[in-house]
Amino acid sequence: MMPFVKVWIHFVWSTKNREPFLTDGIRQKVFQHVRENAAEKDIYLDCIGGYVDHVHCLISLGTDQTIEKIMQLIKGESSFWINKNRLVKTRFEWKTSTSLCL
Repeated sequence: MMPFVKVWIHFVWSTKNREPFLTDGIRQKVFQHVRENAAEKDIYLDCIGGYVDHVHCLISLGTDQTIEKIMQLIKGESSFWINKNRLVKTRFEWKTSTSLCL
Protein backbone atom coordinates (compact mmCIF):
# COMPACT_ATOMS: atom_id res chain seq x y z
CA MET A 1 0.00 0.00 0.00
CA MET A 2 1.33 3.44 -0.96
CA PRO A 3 1.42 6.13 1.74
CA PHE A 4 -0.80 9.15 1.28
CA VAL A 5 1.05 12.47 1.26
CA LYS A 6 -0.51 15.90 0.84
CA VAL A 7 1.73 18.99 0.87
CA TRP A 8 0.08 22.41 1.01
CA ILE A 9 2.10 25.52 0.25
CA HIS A 10 1.03 29.10 0.78
CA PHE A 11 2.84 31.27 -1.77
CA VAL A 12 2.98 35.06 -1.40
CA TRP A 13 4.59 37.36 -3.93
CA SER A 14 4.43 41.03 -4.76
CA THR A 15 4.74 43.36 -7.68
CA LYS A 16 8.20 44.80 -8.29
CA ASN A 17 8.80 47.72 -5.92
CA ARG A 18 5.32 47.04 -4.50
CA GLU A 19 3.80 49.04 -7.33
CA PRO A 20 -0.03 49.06 -7.00
CA PHE A 21 -0.63 47.57 -10.49
CA LEU A 22 -3.31 45.08 -9.46
CA THR A 23 -6.23 47.47 -9.31
CA ASP A 24 -9.76 46.09 -8.98
CA GLY A 25 -10.40 45.37 -12.66
CA ILE A 26 -6.93 44.03 -13.41
CA ARG A 27 -6.62 41.96 -10.23
CA GLN A 28 -9.66 39.79 -10.98
CA LYS A 29 -8.51 39.20 -14.57
CA VAL A 30 -5.06 38.15 -13.34
CA PHE A 31 -6.52 35.86 -10.66
CA GLN A 32 -8.82 34.21 -13.21
CA HIS A 33 -5.94 33.72 -15.62
CA VAL A 34 -3.76 32.21 -12.88
CA ARG A 35 -6.61 29.79 -11.98
CA GLU A 36 -7.04 28.73 -15.63
CA ASN A 37 -3.29 28.44 -16.23
CA ALA A 38 -2.83 26.32 -13.10
CA ALA A 39 -5.65 23.99 -14.13
CA GLU A 40 -4.17 23.57 -17.62
CA LYS A 41 -0.83 22.58 -16.07
CA ASP A 42 -2.31 20.16 -13.49
CA ILE A 43 -1.50 22.45 -10.57
CA TYR A 44 -4.08 22.18 -7.79
CA LEU A 45 -4.73 25.79 -6.78
CA ASP A 46 -7.16 25.79 -3.86
CA CYS A 47 -7.53 29.56 -3.54
CA ILE A 48 -6.04 32.82 -4.73
CA GLY A 49 -6.33 36.31 -3.31
CA GLY A 50 -4.40 39.48 -2.72
CA TYR A 51 -4.53 43.21 -3.13
CA VAL A 52 -3.09 45.93 -5.41
CA ASP A 53 0.55 44.95 -4.81
CA HIS A 54 0.61 41.26 -3.88
CA VAL A 55 -0.87 37.80 -4.45
CA HIS A 56 -1.51 34.81 -2.17
CA CYS A 57 -2.02 31.27 -3.50
CA LEU A 58 -2.70 28.06 -1.61
CA ILE A 59 -1.44 25.15 -3.69
CA SER A 60 -1.34 21.41 -3.13
CA LEU A 61 1.99 20.19 -4.43
CA GLY A 62 1.80 17.06 -6.57
CA THR A 63 4.31 14.25 -6.10
CA ASP A 64 6.11 15.15 -9.34
CA GLN A 65 6.03 18.93 -8.85
CA THR A 66 8.70 21.18 -7.34
CA ILE A 67 8.22 24.54 -5.68
CA GLU A 68 10.54 26.15 -8.23
CA LYS A 69 8.65 24.75 -11.22
CA ILE A 70 5.24 25.69 -9.80
CA MET A 71 6.38 29.27 -9.26
CA GLN A 72 7.82 29.47 -12.77
CA LEU A 73 4.57 28.18 -14.25
CA ILE A 74 2.37 30.53 -12.23
CA LYS A 75 4.35 33.66 -11.45
CA GLY A 76 6.52 33.77 -14.57
CA GLU A 77 3.74 32.94 -16.98
CA SER A 78 1.34 35.46 -15.42
CA SER A 79 3.77 38.39 -15.84
CA PHE A 80 4.26 37.37 -19.49
CA TRP A 81 0.45 37.24 -19.92
CA ILE A 82 -0.08 40.63 -18.24
CA ASN A 83 2.46 42.27 -20.57
CA LYS A 84 1.22 40.45 -23.68
CA ASN A 85 -2.32 41.67 -22.97
CA ARG A 86 -1.15 45.16 -21.98
CA LEU A 87 -3.13 45.22 -18.76
CA VAL A 88 -0.85 47.94 -17.37
CA LYS A 89 0.67 50.98 -19.07
CA THR A 90 4.31 50.13 -18.31
CA ARG A 91 6.28 46.88 -18.30
CA PHE A 92 4.89 44.64 -15.56
CA GLU A 93 7.18 42.61 -13.30
CA TRP A 94 6.83 40.59 -10.15
CA LYS A 95 9.38 41.01 -7.36
CA THR A 96 12.03 38.30 -7.72
CA SER A 97 11.58 36.78 -4.26
CA THR A 98 8.59 34.74 -3.08
CA SER A 99 7.54 33.87 0.48
CA LEU A 100 6.52 30.33 1.35
CA CYS A 101 4.58 28.98 4.29
CA LEU A 102 4.77 25.20 4.42
